[in-house]
Amino acid sequence: MGKTYAHMDGRLRAFIEAQPVFFVASAPLAEDGHVNVSPKGRSGTLAVLDDTTVAYLDFGGSHAETIAHLRENGRITLMWCAFEGPPKIVRVHGIGEAVFRDDPRFPDLVARFGDADADGLRAVVVVRATLISDTCGYAVPFMDYREERTLHEEFMSRKTDAEFVEYTGNKPYNAASIDGLPAVPLPLPLRG
Repeated sequence: MGKTYAHMDGRLRAFIEAQPVFFVASAPLAEDGHVNVSPKGRSGTLAVLDDTTVAYLDFGGSHAETIAHLRENGRITLMWCAFEGPPKIVRVHGIGEAVFRDDPRFPDLVARFGDADADGLRAVVVVRATLISDTCGYAVPFMDYREERTLHEEFMSRKTDAEFVEYTGNKPYNAASIDGLPAVPLPLPLRG
């Protein structure tokens, strides 16, 4: 049976931090808008900041749907599944905010991730939980973790920061979402 929690206690925090992948869901307010679900999993790019707040590093890519939805309404859900060990699903429903490179909070937030700070970083997404829950996960299959995929990191590492800024500006769904909502404020400032 599922339970709800006022905060992420040590057991929930340990479970969250041990998972190699998590999923992010967000949606626009418009009923005909597109719901977005994205997998995340680069090692070290998720941090539990306190017992009701998590954050993850948002790297550039072809879309910025989550950022657009957060800018419009802030609603976000993060989900972790146990693919090994006892079955469990943990969800953090909350209000999220993308903290961009030119925000004075950005350097201190990025420092919380240590070596995970890497090329192609465009924002830190901070999520303050409004509801924390777990459920059984009985239907989640067993899966073996093999290794990190390094393609994204390798691709971004071949770009200077100026080239990354240009790359971001040239992608059609970075400035606005597929529904036309404002996403990443462009031009993306250079990292100083």
